[in-house]
Amino acid sequence: MKSIFISGGCGGFGLAVARVFRNEGYIVGLGDLRPPADESLLCDGITFYELDVTKPESWDAALSEFTKLTGGRLDILDNNAGIIDSATIAESEPARIRAVIDVNALGVTLGARAAYPYLKKTPGSQLINIASIAGCYGIPDVGVYAATKAYVQSMTETLDLEWRRDKIRVLDINPLWAKTPISDVKSKTVTRLGVNLTPDDVAQAIWRAANPENRWDKGRLHWGVGAQDKAARVARNMVPDRVAKLIYQVLST
Repeated sequence: MKSIFISGGCGGFGLAVARVFRNEGYIVGLGDLRPPADESLLCDGITFYELDVTKPESWDAALSEFTKLTGGRLDILDNNAGIIDSATIAESEPARIRAVIDVNALGVTLGARAAYPYLKKTPGSQLINIASIAGCYGIPDVGVYAATKAYVQSMTETLDLEWRRDKIRVLDINPLWAKTPISDVKSKTVTRLGVNLTPDDVAQAIWRAANPENRWDKGRLHWGVGAQDKAARVARNMVPDRVAKLIYQVLST
């Protein structure tokens, strides 16, 4: 049986991903600070491991325990854990700035590092980082969050190159706002673009990305979820910075 370990797995995207992959026959590990509210989920191939993504020793312990169930296999690490702060940079509390950077950027990096030995020895393994379309351009009122998601996109590109020789596939998922606590912020992009995605939409996108239909998709690094975020990435890549600035100014201020 194939296996997937999901950080931040006990809510939002994580639980939705767990259900999709368990229904497809995967052994699923959920890493989080606390078990899911509905502990009846922890049965029939879904197990919980206490995980603080900002601590390397916590990653090592969680993956060591999980892979005891899988015979040492780790087919997919879903680097899902993430938090947000809703404030301008000038208004942000230093402790909250550190927390967002530690979870969203440091946590992704430590997760990739800890998973590498297991992914390396599992044929066809994959690292899936959860980024955001917010990483394409800075967004007022959620600037630290947006910056960490740009970091995740860059880390995906770096690891794709570093791990190519090990035949580990690396990609990231870039949804727009979805119906989770992450979207409960005062950014005007929420009201102007709407919250149109659900955790299930993101989970299905992750499943499709993990099971590409052709060679073109297999080589894609940055995956969208809905029409809005896909269009936003294409536009950002095609237009000059001055135009992108005007677009995001209209959307976010």
